[in-house]
Amino acid sequence: MKAICNMNPLPGQLDLTDLAILRALQGDGRLSNAKLAEKLSLSETPCWRRIKRLEVDGFIEGYQANLNRKKLGYGVVAFVQVTLGNHAGEAPLQFEKLVASMPEILSCHNVTGDCDYMLQIVASDLDAYGVFVRDELRKLPGVTSIRSNLSLREVKSSTAIPV
Repeated sequence: MKAICNMNPLPGQLDLTDLAILRALQGDGRLSNAKLAEKLSLSETPCWRRIKRLEVDGFIEGYQANLNRKKLGYGVVAFVQVTLGNHAGEAPLQFEKLVASMPEILSCHNVTGDCDYMLQIVASDLDAYGVFVRDELRKLPGVTSIRSNLSLREVKSSTAIPV
């Protein structure tokens, strides 16, 4: 495994064992406490305590399965730049609240640059994506511009944080 040098932005808060636990759980969130303790040459109780501390302190936010979007019928991934006409008042908050409720939108980031928000959206095919843009995105409050970039091929996809 390649060592990550000086990548810990929180020196002193996490020791090497904490980082090893985080790496191991990112690689396999179903790893039992017994297997993890064995892998890290720890006894089970201290390992369990460390995991609980990492959860309580917010370093571990949850556990989930990574699903195969193509096998589930989502053949299109779009990266969408959205510009709002009004940045004051309730429009941005309404936009964010509605976007958060749409399961087709995997991520939404308020960004700097030529647009206000960057969205990652999945759809079954181009027709479904077009309908989503027409019937959902264009109707969101304050939206004045939508610019789509469609993924031709996924080169890398990860949610793993370098620890």
